[in-house]
Amino acid sequence: MSNHEEYRNDADCGHEDTRDQVQVRSSEETDTSRRRFVKGVTLTGLAAIGLSSHAAASHAYTEYDDEYRTVVNVAEAGADTTGQKSITPVLESLRADNTLLYFPPGQYAMDSQFRFTGFERFGVVGNDATLVPADYHDFDGPRYRLFRLGTQNNPGKHLRFEGFTVDQTAPDTGIRAIEAWASDRLEVRDVHVRGQHDSGTWGPGLFNVVDPDGTGLVENFRAPDGGAWVENTPNAGNNWRGPIGIEANHTEGTLTFRRCMLGAFPSNGLYACGGSGQIIVHGGLYRNSNPVNLRIGGTDSIIRWPTVEIDETRTQDGSQRGIRLESGSVRVKGAAVRISSPMPTSHGITVMNSCTSARIEDTKIEISGDRINHGIVVSPSAAETVISNTEIQHATSGGYPLWIRGSDSNDRVLCEYLTVTGEAGDAAGFRDGIRCERNNCRFDVCTVDQSSRPGASRNALVNTGDDNTVYYGTYRASKYPFVEVGTDTLYMRADAESYDGDREAICLYDQSSNVALKRNRLVNGIKDYGSDGLVDWENSFQ
Repeated sequence: MSNHEEYRNDADCGHEDTRDQVQVRSSEETDTSRRRFVKGVTLTGLAAIGLSSHAAASHAYTEYDDEYRTVVNVAEAGADTTGQKSITPVLESLRADNTLLYFPPGQYAMDSQFRFTGFERFGVVGNDATLVPADYHDFDGPRYRLFRLGTQNNPGKHLRFEGFTVDQTAPDTGIRAIEAWASDRLEVRDVHVRGQHDSGTWGPGLFNVVDPDGTGLVENFRAPDGGAWVENTPNAGNNWRGPIGIEANHTEGTLTFRRCMLGAFPSNGLYACGGSGQIIVHGGLYRNSNPVNLRIGGTDSIIRWPTVEIDETRTQDGSQRGIRLESGSVRVKGAAVRISSPMPTSHGITVMNSCTSARIEDTKIEISGDRINHGIVVSPSAAETVISNTEIQHATSGGYPLWIRGSDSNDRVLCEYLTVTGEAGDAAGFRDGIRCERNNCRFDVCTVDQSSRPGASRNALVNTGDDNTVYYGTYRASKYPFVEVGTDTLYMRADAESYDGDREAICLYDQSSNVALKRNRLVNGIKDYGSDGLVDWENSFQ
């Protein structure tokens, strides 16, 4: 199955959670007798708005009838539909609260920003409508946005924007299609950005819900062609790196990104951290962005069922991490991360120091290539982290499939039903399947198989921390299944065997002390370089 097939089929994957969906209906029913239709727009005509091949409205237009006092057909109000004349002056004349602007099929040129802030209710809906931004040289005024709807200090209350293609296939085009700040409800659906963002200005979307009780949904926002590095654009020297795909850095409410798609951007794909709200990423495809494809934080945020793929690296790319968790409590569920073009430090998933809690479950990470790279990296000061029912396939020249980095923290890292496989090398000394440098960690029913490339040598689990536990599980390695340098470690009911037929199952160095080995199968026994206080109880060595 191709990545695009996975992306399309996500709608039918059975993991929907209706609690995340933003309600379409307002709790305040608008008096239909007060509604007026401008320039002859009829209910019959409005009901015709539906799905198109590339930027389809996901709800029948008539569902919106009772939500707006005024509905305006922008073409009938004078907006050019051939793409020859900018429509911004027409939109400025139509700007009003409690209004929905309807764009019928056509091409709509824009050479300056449309701004509207502080509104109670405003909507912009297209039906097979294409927005055509002017190029960098001809755009009038600040070259930042097509639509600026609300600001951080003066947000709109309820905003809807949906059903548009943004055509930036011409040279030196690429602009933020929509910047949206809402306090109560934000709904953005079915926006397709075509062409590489090669002007060097801000990336295609910014969305924030600023009220803690507010909700937002960004659904099917697609910019698969990514963005150029700023040094290769007419805006060189005026921006750092280049555009971000989607930015959401001040959300205090709940904001959901459902089935979005982003290509290679130079300054993050989806950047949704910085606020204290809840970020939900559901499904979607995120590819080849620098330095991170999904960078998520917040309170009780969740990333579920996305596909993250790194299979192309540009000259300027310094790292291309799959998922980065930071600034709060974040859970990853059912992610698929595939990295076949790794740059150094392009980890599959990183748990940053600023995480107050993290959980990674039902996730699969596949990493291959001829560079050193790591699977999951838990940073030294990250708080409690759980890794459950997760598989890491690691086949690079070196690196740790799981690296729990050292610190003085006693916040637990718990691994349960973790599977680590793959043939890797041992470049630069990164030759362990799991490297645990932290105290108070636990490994329950894990499987680690570290066969290696010819001439290489791999260990299954190396522990340098204190008060750690290995309980049940199967450990195989081309060198040692277990290497112990810590204090007060308990190994119980584990099965460990080296692929080197004469090598012991566990190597204890003289820095280790009070290690307890109880009821394990340790093929070929114990290699002890002077461990102090070793407990060897009812172990099997066959």
